[in-house]
Amino acid sequence: MKNIIKSLIVIGAFTFTSCESNLDKINENPNDQSSIHPRSLLTYVSMNTFQVNGDNMYASRMMIGTDGENIYQYMKWNDASFEVYTKGLLNTVKMMQEAEKINNKNYIAIGKFLRAYQFFNISLKVGSAPYSEAVKGESGITQPKYDSQEAIMSGILSELKEANDLINSNDKIEGDIIYNGDASKWKKLINSFRLKILMTLSRKSTVGSYTIASEFAAIAGSQPLMTSIIDNGELKFADAADSRYTMFNNSGYGSSLYMADYFINLFKERKDPRLFTFAAQTTGAKEAGKAITDFTAYNGGNPISSYSDNAALITAKNISKVNDRFYKDPTNEPSSILSYPELEFILAEATARGWISGSAKAHYDNAIRASFSFYQTYVKNPGQYFAGFDVNQYLTTPLVMYDNSAPLQVQLERIITQKYMTMFHQSQWTSYYDYLRTGFPDYPLQNGVSAPFRFRYPQSEYNYNGSNVKAALAAQYGGNDNINAKPWWLQ
Repeated sequence: MKNIIKSLIVIGAFTFTSCESNLDKINENPNDQSSIHPRSLLTYVSMNTFQVNGDNMYASRMMIGTDGENIYQYMKWNDASFEVYTKGLLNTVKMMQEAEKINNKNYIAIGKFLRAYQFFNISLKVGSAPYSEAVKGESGITQPKYDSQEAIMSGILSELKEANDLINSNDKIEGDIIYNGDASKWKKLINSFRLKILMTLSRKSTVGSYTIASEFAAIAGSQPLMTSIIDNGELKFADAADSRYTMFNNSGYGSSLYMADYFINLFKERKDPRLFTFAAQTTGAKEAGKAITDFTAYNGGNPISSYSDNAALITAKNISKVNDRFYKDPTNEPSSILSYPELEFILAEATARGWISGSAKAHYDNAIRASFSFYQTYVKNPGQYFAGFDVNQYLTTPLVMYDNSAPLQVQLERIITQKYMTMFHQSQWTSYYDYLRTGFPDYPLQNGVSAPFRFRYPQSEYNYNGSNVKAALAAQYGGNDNINAKPWWLQ
């Protein structure tokens, strides 16, 4: 409850401004807010949920560090954080409770979506986790049991179904910084996210009472889904305090963070101008006067080499930094947790797998077109990067062109590789999970080092919820809490 109150203190000043003459009211503690309109909590939770996460950029072979050994780059991470329980989920549940008081089903529906998103992410990180008994401290549950990963995934699919049934597309949602109050767009996001969960579980045939392929087909065939980039589940930034782009003024981006050659080379090989929006020219290329659109002006460091070897590329003026818009532009591009291009790649994969009918190529082409449209819309001065570019011609080039008749693994390689190419600073850990699920794209790894399947449970759980975390470990991983233990979704 303390974290909820802390949040309410921050936002309460904007909500509770009226004066009361009643002596009892005057004597109340103004910081002890027993009630708040859910619109304020929706703003707060959305602001935190949709932020950019940079750690996955290293694990996904997109960026490298040159001033020390980054644990994500070298696949050596350990503990997960359970901060989402005290920061995101507490406030989400409080929003839903306040919505029940005023009988507003839209806030309850969005709360179910946010719960599903938050539990989905924490379960993918660790496996089993507190779910059914989580965030119930006010009910006396201070040591919640751990639910199996299958139970969590089945549960959040049911919550999303309930959210879809609850939401009223005709009512405007106050406090909505994602869709400006448009409930119909939230409904599209909810259903699109149901498909994302089901595709993430593509190695399984069932989850709880759901048959994955048939449930996917039923949702795709009957429910509203995103249809363009204006439906993206994304946070737009503003040049104002606490509203600027997540990485704005990040000192590391201006000094020690550079592009990985694995990521850069995918774009260079395909003559893909999205590269120019992600990376800066090498210092040597700038000094030589090369054009921004000259692919030879870009070079990355090897993500499996030592950081000192990559630092030598700096001295040689032959390595690209991250494009400075990511740390100099306070608004930059929006940050998505699920976008229309990603949805189209999911639909392409579902078609290739035979879960739904239609043309996988059509969905794949739509996804790529939409990705270019996103960058041409949100990157400042897009003409300097995309002048003369024809996306339809790009779709016919040998390394991009899609063949519906190709073997499934060939189709998956095309889909997942292009999906990966759309996710620089987007959709958080999705690219890494796609790699674990499909093997695409083929990440370079150091000899003797494997890609971790999960994070360890945080030390705080051992300290305060030890019996439950140990029971969860015994049920999943033979009692061993290590990053190479394979969770249910990958078995």
